[in-house]
Amino acid sequence: MSRLPLVLALALPVAGCGLSSWDGSMGSLFRAPSATSGLIDRSPESLYAAGIEALQERRYAQAVELFDTLEREHPYSTFAVNAKIMAAYGDYMRNRYTEAIGSLDRFIQLHPAHRDIAYAYYLRALSYYEQISDSQRDQRGTELAMAALQDVANRFPDTAYARDARLKMDLARDHLAGKEMNIGRFYQRQGLYVAAIGRFRRVVEDYQTTNHVPEALHRLTEIYLALGLRDEAARSASVLGHNFPGSPWYQDSYAMLTPGAERAPGDRPGIFRRAWGTIF
Repeated sequence: MSRLPLVLALALPVAGCGLSSWDGSMGSLFRAPSATSGLIDRSPESLYAAGIEALQERRYAQAVELFDTLEREHPYSTFAVNAKIMAAYGDYMRNRYTEAIGSLDRFIQLHPAHRDIAYAYYLRALSYYEQISDSQRDQRGTELAMAALQDVANRFPDTAYARDARLKMDLARDHLAGKEMNIGRFYQRQGLYVAAIGRFRRVVEDYQTTNHVPEALHRLTEIYLALGLRDEAARSASVLGHNFPGSPWYQDSYAMLTPGAERAPGDRPGIFRRAWGTIF
């Protein structure tokens, strides 16, 4: 899964102008103290500058160690607060998501009014998001990512972080819908039609913006026909034809309901012309 370009770029403009295009608030974190060019002593300024340099050079483990040392040796320094979130960023970049989330949880709890609190929530959400597995596996991680992304969107609605979070939520929903489809297909193959109907209806009702909906409606049509419930099958196909007239799934459903027909029309009048809300 590809990472947000912003996150990959954050470590680069350390001595530059910050992130003016992304709300500008992160410049203070990624700007090394100008008076320090290297690790010349164990002052907080030098430790922070060395940590930033390590991030720039993608030496993430060393960067985390330097920021942790800064926090440990200078806990009351003004640099120590920023070091907490920078250490979390370093862990995120080396795929140590559990450690990153733990650090960010502590940062959020201890510094709820920090100027970069929005970024802390956002980085926490990304740490969950990067762990989303494919739809064949347990989707608990996807649910956690959805909750964290929604938290960003709710708390900071007018920021670029929220806009990106909303985009990532769409993909997370697609994963959850895919899981429902996998389970539904399994139940259908086993002849457990009632259980399968429940899964496919959930996709239709709860994940209407995902690309799994046309297949879910087709599967419902198949099952209703297998149960001899032709009216219910026709209603499912009606919704499919009305909302996805060009879908191959609609063609298949139409062929099942009208044997001998060459091809389904784009929007058949009568029973194949019904609104979504009147069916489900």
